[in-house]
Amino acid sequence: MPISPISANPLPLTPSGGKTTGPQNAVEQLGKSFGQALDSLSSQQASSDQLIQQLAAGENVDVHNVMIASEQTDVSFRIAIAMRDQLVQAYQEMMRMQI
Repeated sequence: MPISPISANPLPLTPSGGKTTGPQNAVEQLGKSFGQALDSLSSQQASSDQLIQQLAAGENVDVHNVMIASEQTDVSFRIAIAMRDQLVQAYQEMMRMQI
């Protein structure tokens, strides 16, 4: 059984062409990246929930597949929470800066 990665798409340091982006472009790109990550987490959660419901209904579903799907969702959710915590921490640090 092949193991699929947890969709870790690194952010490019510079966009194509080697030009640096302005702050607004960087914010938009960061927002899109987090949006895609949350969409992926949502679809992963939905598929895990569907497997759990099939198992609870007595359908022919392998228990190990259900457990693997739920653990993958749990790990992805923990990563999302850690990313959120880092963003909140960065925001708080910026707000503490004196001008």
